[in-house]
Amino acid sequence: MTRTHPIIRFFKHLVSNVWQVHHRFSPSAMHNIEQAIQASEQSHSGEICFIVESGLHPVEILYKKMPKKRAIEHFSHYKIWDTEHNNGVLIYLLLADRDVEIVADRGIHQHVGSPAWERICHQMELQFKHGQFEAGVLQGIADIGALLETHFPINVSSSSKKSRKKTNELPNAPIIL
Repeated sequence: MTRTHPIIRFFKHLVSNVWQVHHRFSPSAMHNIEQAIQASEQSHSGEICFIVESGLHPVEILYKKMPKKRAIEHFSHYKIWDTEHNNGVLIYLLLADRDVEIVADRGIHQHVGSPAWERICHQMELQFKHGQFEAGVLQGIADIGALLETHFPINVSSSSKKSRKKTNELPNAPIIL
């Protein structure tokens, strides 16, 4: 993320609203994102959650709250950490800052590490700069899904060779704030 002057950042957040989310993510795009999460979760035991927030409250900006801190708050609030294998992953987009943060639970983070998450965020942010919001999120989901599939594939029973049915622990629908 490039640092914006605090006054400019304050006004960006002040005028941000849910309409801007809907302008960049059509109902069709949100449906495609939900479907991508659902499809991804068929190949691993992890959980992916996507939250997009238009902007922060002006008081939070005055107190210099950064997107990473806000992402961690949502990670906790939505209990993304509370999955059976500690492999929940939050993709958080703060639209006013055009900043993406990925917060991953300890089960997957110990295998992947911060550089991989940062690389995915950077790739998503590059697409956002070109106005490709849906494509950026879909690519992020695919990249995270590949990491989860590597480290937490769906278990296959040796007797039946069929995948054990996976419980969906978190909703797949994007959360708009």
